[in-house]
Amino acid sequence: MVPRSAEIRAWARESLDGNWGKAVGATIIYLIAAMVIGSLNYIPFIGWIVELLLAGPLALGFYAFFLGVARGEGLGVRAVFSGFERFVDAFLLCLLMGIFTFLWTLLFIIPGIIAAFRYKMAYYILRDNPEIGPLEAISQSKQMMKGHKWRLFVLYLTFIGWYILGSIPLGIGLLWVVPYITTAEAHFYEDLRSRSAEVPPPPPPVPGSAAFTN
Repeated sequence: MVPRSAEIRAWARESLDGNWGKAVGATIIYLIAAMVIGSLNYIPFIGWIVELLLAGPLALGFYAFFLGVARGEGLGVRAVFSGFERFVDAFLLCLLMGIFTFLWTLLFIIPGIIAAFRYKMAYYILRDNPEIGPLEAISQSKQMMKGHKWRLFVLYLTFIGWYILGSIPLGIGLLWVVPYITTAEAHFYEDLRSRSAEVPPPPPPVPGSAAFTN
């Protein structure tokens, strides 16, 4: 049975129970790092290159942290920087996703949005599979998201009210909204992963059984 958005949000709240402090702390660290990297854009050319190099590893660590929250792994906030352990793969994943999404956007806005949803699970897949590269992570994400892109879109829509409320007090509330959404997204990935797991073949028939003799 496909879980509804309300169920996924409930899973996220359950995972965050007792972990809100770490989740908010990880979000603050990520946002500060992202702002510092973004400020480098003021440095002509070099700043843009540095941002391009660091954005992928930082995103991989951020998603890895909240996947750990969803799984109850008890990761520390330093996990936000764990993406740098796979620096090259994370950088290439970010670069390729950006290129592919941009190319689809050239056709029209809607194909670009669809492409972004198609690649949405790639960071989680890369985190879970150290033996694969960025192209394979993108390919697996495309396969995993078949028939589920609308479900993820609806899940995001259910957070609009939270976004509005979180933005009112100078955006401070978003420090709680972002972990809530990201943990829900991690649970969405976990649901898709369980559905895409290969079903083991049935055991061989026992000699003498009807299935064996027919």
